[in-house]
Amino acid sequence: MKVTEKDVAYVADLANLELTEEERARMLRDLNSILEYMERLSELETGNVAPMAQVSDRYGVDESRQGSDRFAYTIREDVKEGLRESLPHDAAVKNAPDTDGMFFEVPKVIER
Repeated sequence: MKVTEKDVAYVADLANLELTEEERARMLRDLNSILEYMERLSELETGNVAPMAQVSDRYGVDESRQGSDRFAYTIREDVKEGLRESLPHDAAVKNAPDTDGMFFEVPKVIER
C-alpha cells in the first residue's frame, strides 16, 4: 500500500499542519519508505521465534528465567512511601489566570 499526496494532505489537515511543498514531498517519501521497510520485515521467517520474544534483556536478570518471567521483576506492588496529600482545590485554582471558582477556564483552541 502506497501513501499518496492526497493521503499526506488529508492527515496534515487533520493535524492542523501547514506543510510546504517540500515538507509534503519529504513526508510522502518518508512514509512510503516506512511502509516498504514493513513489507520487507513481513517477508522474514519468524516460525522459530517464540511469541512475545524480547529483543533486549535487563542487566542482572536470572538467565534461567524464560519469556515474560524474565521481566516479572519489573512489576512492583503499590507502596505508600512518599504518599502525600493532594493540593487543596482552593490552592490549585488560586493563581489561575481565569477560573469560574471551580474549574480552570482556557481559551478555545480548535476552530473549525
